[in-house]
Amino acid sequence: MRALLALEDGRFFEGESFGATGTRVGEVCFNTAMTGYQEVLTDPSYRGQIVAMTYPLIGNYGTNSLDQESHSPHVSGFVIEELSEIPSNWRSEMSLDQYLKKWNIPGAQGIDTRALTRHLRTRGAMKACLTTEEISPEEATQQAIKGEGVIGMDYVREVSAREIYQWDAEDKLSAPWSIRSTNGGIKPSLPAVRFRIVAYDYGIKENILRLLRQKGFRVTVAPATTTAKEVLALNPDGVFLSNGPGDPAALPYAHKATRDLMGKKPIFGICLGHQILGFAFGGSTYKLKFGHHGANQPVKDLSSGKVAITAQNHGFAVDPDSLPSNVEVTHINLNDGTVEGMRHKELPIFSVQYHPEAAPGPHDASYFFDQFADLLERSA
Repeated sequence: MRALLALEDGRFFEGESFGATGTRVGEVCFNTAMTGYQEVLTDPSYRGQIVAMTYPLIGNYGTNSLDQESHSPHVSGFVIEELSEIPSNWRSEMSLDQYLKKWNIPGAQGIDTRALTRHLRTRGAMKACLTTEEISPEEATQQAIKGEGVIGMDYVREVSAREIYQWDAEDKLSAPWSIRSTNGGIKPSLPAVRFRIVAYDYGIKENILRLLRQKGFRVTVAPATTTAKEVLALNPDGVFLSNGPGDPAALPYAHKATRDLMGKKPIFGICLGHQILGFAFGGSTYKLKFGHHGANQPVKDLSSGKVAITAQNHGFAVDPDSLPSNVEVTHINLNDGTVEGMRHKELPIFSVQYHPEAAPGPHDASYFFDQFADLLERSA
């Protein structure tokens, strides 16, 4: 069956359908990771987006129930160059085609993803229509134009938890994965709980929660609309601001809650949480031309001069010129110079734009969870 990807500027690509059938509209973006397609599919930060993978062969190791970053996929559609129809991995439970059918996500293969990526890098991110229906490219383009993108959209309410809950209260989900434990051996032990924190769920990935527990945090997860008063009533040692989808400027309730917590509890934010902190500081964000999506973004630590290769997934950036004088930019992206980290000079608050938990991606930046623990210890 034919699959058609039509961009709002009139450019279109034809391929073959896999996964579910139907029509979806969303902002199209490209991800440069070579592996981790299931983690990409289930990352809530991709809500409202059609994701194209730049690596040409996708699906070769199938999918499984352990590698999900949330309970279900969040992408609007999935675009690849070549589908590996027969997965070859002992952990595989289902092929990628079956997985997308199960979750009603349309996919397109046979797309020239190199040409698509070059087009988006040149023209910028834009809305697109992915369809398996018998409609013309012109009709699909009109659907893309009329559809919702990301600018001005609050997708956080769609993906956030509905009520406050404690992550992994029985310590059964957070232990580091190993072949030995999978085959019936002893699972790696978790450290004793050192700190109790509240994590705002703007679209939090489960690997963030797992790593926080592995670093000695007991995590209470709070919905995105939880007020600062409600968080303070839980008396946590610190507050974590998670990743998430959509436009950070469209979340005034999150800006206010974070601003009300400043000076009362230590705060660590990543990705969307970093951008929300930018607004809480009194700054602003702007839309990147085509965003940072992948596992190979170089980031420089301005204090040490060290460069880390990082996993990222965001389409907006904090405007450094909008930040007050008591906020310091600590990290920059070496590709385009955008802000990748910042800290408050007087309060125990810091953030990074990228993903220390990776999934998928390198582990260069995982030390930030240790830095958060150190911050809480100094603030006790």
